[in-house]
Formats: sequence, C-alpha cells, structure tokens
Amino acid sequence: MSEVLDEGPFFHGTKADLQVGDLLTAGFRSNYRPEVVMNHIYFTALVDGAGLAAELAAGDGEPRVYVVEPTGDFENDPNVTDKKFPGNPTRSYRSREPIRVVGEVTDWTRLTPEALQAWRDRIAALRADERGEIIN
Repeated sequence: MSEVLDEGPFFHGTKADLQVGDLLTAGFRSNYRPEVVMNHIYFTALVDGAGLAAELAAGDGEPRVYVVEPTGDFENDPNVTDKKFPGNPTRSYRSREPIRVVGEVTDWTRLTPEALQAWRDRIAALRADERGEIIN
C-alpha cells in the first residue's frame, strides 16, 4: 500500500491479557456477530474507540487497551467508513496481517454501566433486524 492512511499511534481493545511483543491475528469470532469468523484484525487511532471495543468484547476478562503497530498493509474499516459513513471519523482500520502489541494504555475513558448497556442494546437491535451486517 503506497498511501499512508494514518500515522497512528494505533490501539486495539480486548479482554485478553496480552504482553508486549504478542501478535494479534485475524481468524476469531466477531464480538458483534459471533457467528462470523473475522478475516481481519481491527484497530483504531482513537484510544477511547479501542476502549469501547474492549468494553464490548466477548469474554469475562478485564477490558484492556493496547498500543499496537501493524506488521503489514492495512485499510480503512469499511464497517464504519465510506461504505456506511463518509470518510473515516473513527480512524478505524483493519488488516489481514498481524498487529503487534507494543504497550498498554491504562488511562482510557471507561463507559458508565448505563452507557455500556445502551451500546449492548444497540448492537442487539442491529443483530435482530440484520442491519448490523459485517463487511468481512
């Protein structure tokens, strides 16, 4: 990819307990549609966007936000960019190549329980009427 989409830094939110140097890869179930196995690994240049993803991630672990770096080409995430919204206001990206953990952010903004439930309700409603299709 010759065009630089974003200089970063980049972040990934998850409930996994990771270490510096770990590689995150595609091939896992979506947090938003568990029946879909993802062909990409997703990340963002907005720390609170990664925090939201961490809060919504599947599993019982503590939500965590990691600083990551792509190891290969990446593209705008079509689930939140031009195919659904103009531009890339969430600075969200995806890659078929792994992303490497280079650090952890501990001072990101956590959602209130009410805000987290509102997000979960919104995702459940999208699943119910299939408007929440994932472009994989």
